[in-house]
Amino acid sequence: MATLTLTHAQTIVSAALAFSREKKFSPMAVIVLDARGAPKAYGAEDGTALRRYDIAHGKAYGALAMGVGTKTLGQRAVERPHFLAAVSGAIGGAMIPVAGGVLIRVEGELVGCVGVTGDSSDNDELAARAGIAAAGLTGDPS
Repeated sequence: MATLTLTHAQTIVSAALAFSREKKFSPMAVIVLDARGAPKAYGAEDGTALRRYDIAHGKAYGALAMGVGTKTLGQRAVERPHFLAAVSGAIGGAMIPVAGGVLIRVEGELVGCVGVTGDSSDNDELAARAGIAAAGLTGDPS
């Protein structure tokens, strides 16, 4: 059985933030959730906005809940806004359907998700994917 370790999660956070600094992105917040949706690691740079934890968590949790990355969820929100609104309500509003929530897989098995926020949604996703890759895992933006 594949697993997401604390070391993996901490590496993802550190590497995503390092990537963001290298690219001169705005201050970022990064969360890693395990496959159950429980927080495994979190980090926020100085200067992030007050609710960045909630946004990063909403990206990661929404992706886990639906089994696809948040870029795909954003596309679905345009195509089927009532359905995504209903799902968001069903999971307590904990869904942010914009890029930056990337599923984490080990040998094809879903082991968790990373959510990143702070810059443009596309840059958030780039940072998430860089963090996952640095941990030697597979990112699945769907």
